[in-house]
Amino acid sequence: MVLSYNEDRPQVRRLPRHIETAPRKFRKGPWIIGGLAVYAFTAYGFYLYSSLSRIDETSQILNVPEDVSDRYNNTAKEFDDQVNLTEQIMGIGLLRKSLTKRASGDVLEVSVGTGRNMKYYNFKKCKSITMVDQSEEMIEIAKQKFKDLHSRYRTYTFLTQSALDHITCPTSGGFDTIVQTMGLCSTPHPSELLTHLGVLANPSHGQILLLEHGRSYYDWLNRLLDKTAPAHADRHGCWWNRDIGKIVEESGLEVVKIKRYHLGTTWWVELKPKKRVEK
Repeated sequence: MVLSYNEDRPQVRRLPRHIETAPRKFRKGPWIIGGLAVYAFTAYGFYLYSSLSRIDETSQILNVPEDVSDRYNNTAKEFDDQVNLTEQIMGIGLLRKSLTKRASGDVLEVSVGTGRNMKYYNFKKCKSITMVDQSEEMIEIAKQKFKDLHSRYRTYTFLTQSALDHITCPTSGGFDTIVQTMGLCSTPHPSELLTHLGVLANPSHGQILLLEHGRSYYDWLNRLLDKTAPAHADRHGCWWNRDIGKIVEESGLEVVKIKRYHLGTTWWVELKPKKRVEK
């Protein structure tokens, strides 16, 4: 209520009701975003601390071979339970979903593992899908997941083999989309693998979509990853300290986009074959 005066007597002038009673607006958006950012950073910090603290400090003296892919046969049955909480805390599932839903045409997924990306595919956009992994135990789990999730989809193939070996596309011209998530850490020849994926992709419009983990932006974190890498690889079949940027550069593929998360240790990479120069 506001009082206004004239020369004779005071008069009362009421403000419009929507102005008189409206509370001051509080902008929640920035606070919510800030809170989520703090939560994500704290959660990831806790994950790093707990993961690194579980690895024995004698890690660096272990005699671990470069090829640790055979570990996945031993961990296949417990693999999903082991990584579910970590991926939930880090938001890896959201990244998997965003990456996988972009697949279209004749699709190849290498290092398919236990099929953690299967629920994210838009099969209306996929003409066919070929799924490859070297671990027989993991492929069996992936097959069962596929039957449970996509029983009506018929144009699919499972292959138990190395992705470095030849893979035949159902139609001529090469795969339209190649997906790999968390696979460069487990192969002994990561650059060669990417180069080979470029050969398998359609040369005119093929896309190679990667979600990987590797070295960080920060030296202090890279030192921790290097120190604990042998024990982690021996236990989980994953060299988590690889330089993904260098691997991509050595592959000879054309970079479309690179984004990094979690202090730079999670890499979103989009590649395509380099155009061949006709002589």
